[in-house]
Amino acid sequence: MLSSVLIESYFPTLSPLQKQQFSQLQALYEEWNAQINVVSRKDIDLLYERHVLHSLGIAKVIEFKPGTKLLDVGTGGGFPGIPLAILFPECNFHLIDSIGKKIKVVKAVAEALNLQNIYAEQIRANEVKDTFDFVISRAVTAFPEFYSWVKNKIKKSNFNALANGILYLKGGDLSEELKDFRSQIVEFPLSTYFEGEFFETKKVIYFKA
Repeated sequence: MLSSVLIESYFPTLSPLQKQQFSQLQALYEEWNAQINVVSRKDIDLLYERHVLHSLGIAKVIEFKPGTKLLDVGTGGGFPGIPLAILFPECNFHLIDSIGKKIKVVKAVAEALNLQNIYAEQIRANEVKDTFDFVISRAVTAFPEFYSWVKNKIKKSNFNALANGILYLKGGDLSEELKDFRSQIVEFPLSTYFEGEFFETKKVIYFKA
């Protein structure tokens, strides 16, 4: 079983509190997964690689400045939102999913970790009224459909190193899926940042709004 030491090896400047919070994730998700299946059974022993570190791929592309507002669409059990909220405690994360039992898990994990920067809600993306600096997600649907859900949720004014937009974790050959967005898309292969077969085809898709 890979431990939270994996996270520390790629993010060596974590505070003692952040190290503690990351180390708690395994037990929390094992406990909740026994009740509500939010992580696939075969992945629970690989939680730190396939869910936590994968989520933190976004943090290799951009270091969010304090005060950044992020919307995590289709968060499931809290990915990528919870790992990023641990890493960026001065940013504000709104985690949404249409399935109530998944949001129940997100709220419980956030409370156990005392994450004050997370707001979790059972709601669909098109029903969210607020706007955000970035929309983040892990492969909830094909990008064109995802874009149609969130295109009106992104603030116009920028203050991060990257202009506001979408940061989408996706894998495989995306040439067809992204063909209509090429002028606004940058692909960041996660194999550039992380070792291991799992990351060979994984990418962060950055869409500049």
